[in-house]
Amino acid sequence: MKTWSVGILGGGGISDTHARAVDAVSGAEVVAVCGENRGKVARLAERHAAAAYEDLAPFLKHRPLDVVAIGSPSGRHAEQALACARAGLHVLAEKPLALSTAEVDAVLAALEVSGTRLGVFFQDRLQPDFVRLKAFLARRGLGRVHLATAHVKWYRATEYYSSSRWRGTWVEDGGGAVMNQGIHTLDLLLHLLGDVRRVHGLTRTASHAIEVEDTAVALLEMACGALATYEATTAAFPGYKRRLEVSGEQGTIVVEHDRVVAADLRPGTEPFDVSAPAVTGESASSPLVSDAAPHARIFEDFLEALETGRPPVCDGREGRRSVEVVEALYASARTGAPVGLTP
Repeated sequence: MKTWSVGILGGGGISDTHARAVDAVSGAEVVAVCGENRGKVARLAERHAAAAYEDLAPFLKHRPLDVVAIGSPSGRHAEQALACARAGLHVLAEKPLALSTAEVDAVLAALEVSGTRLGVFFQDRLQPDFVRLKAFLARRGLGRVHLATAHVKWYRATEYYSSSRWRGTWVEDGGGAVMNQGIHTLDLLLHLLGDVRRVHGLTRTASHAIEVEDTAVALLEMACGALATYEATTAAFPGYKRRLEVSGEQGTIVVEHDRVVAADLRPGTEPFDVSAPAVTGESASSPLVSDAAPHARIFEDFLEALETGRPPVCDGREGRRSVEVVEALYASARTGAPVGLTP
C-alpha cells in the first residue's frame, strides 16, 4: 500500500491537531511543516520528525509530498489552496474553505486544471451519531422534516481575540461567531437537510472589542420545505454544548455536542438508539482540541477517496455551500432584508 506524505501548513493549535490525526492514520505520515512562527513550526516538526519551513515556496517543493493540510488563518486558505493546486498537490483545508464563494470558485477551477483533489475539515460529518442520523433522515425515519433548531452558544474570553492578530477581523477571519465557530453547525444543517433557499439574518457585536460579530441569529428557509432557526455566539458565558433539534412528522431528535441524546418518536416508527451524553463539550469554552480522532476520520476518508476515486465526505463543492450561506446571512444582516440563494 502507498504511504501518503502529508505536509502541515500552519503552526498553531489546529495544525497540531492535524499532525496528531495523521499519526493515528495507517499509511500516512507528516513529512513537512510550514508557518510564519518559526518556534512553533520547529517544535511541531520536531515532534513528528518532519522538515520545518518558514516560506511556502520551498515547502511546496518538498518531496515526497502528496497532501497538504491547511490550518493557517482563514483569510489565507484560498491563496494557499491555489498554490498547492498549482504545485500538483492534494489539499485538505480547515473550515471555512475560503472567505467568499468567489474565492472558492477560483480554487475549484485551479484544482480542475491541476487534476488534484480537495477536502474540507468538517469532521462532524463523520461523528458516529451524525452518520447514523444522516442515514435515518435519508430513509425518511422522521417523515417530512418541518423544523430544525441549531444553537451554538459558546464563550470565548477576551484574550482569545486580543492575543491574536487575525481573529475577529474581516480580512483574516472573514467574520466572527458564524464564520469561525458556527459554520460547523451550518454545514451539519446542510448535510442533514439539504440546501437553504432563503436567509434572514441579524448580527451584533455584543461583548468583545472586535470588528466582526460575536452574536448572530437567522431564519433559514430550507429547500426541502422545512424552517430552521440558527443562533451562534461566543458571548454566552460560560459556554454550552452545541444543540441541534430536528422535528418531523414522526417525532423529534435532539443532539448535544456530537451525541443524539433524545429520540422522541411516534409509536410504530423505526427506533433510533440514543447515546450517552458527551462528558464534555470542550469547544464551548475553548478552541483547543484534545481528541484528534474526528480529524483522523477526515484524513482516512480523504485518503480512501484518493485511492478509490470517490468523492470525500466533504469536497470543495460541498465546502462551498456553507460559505454561501454565511455570505447570505451577513448580507441580510447588513441590509435588513432576506437574501435568496441560487439552487
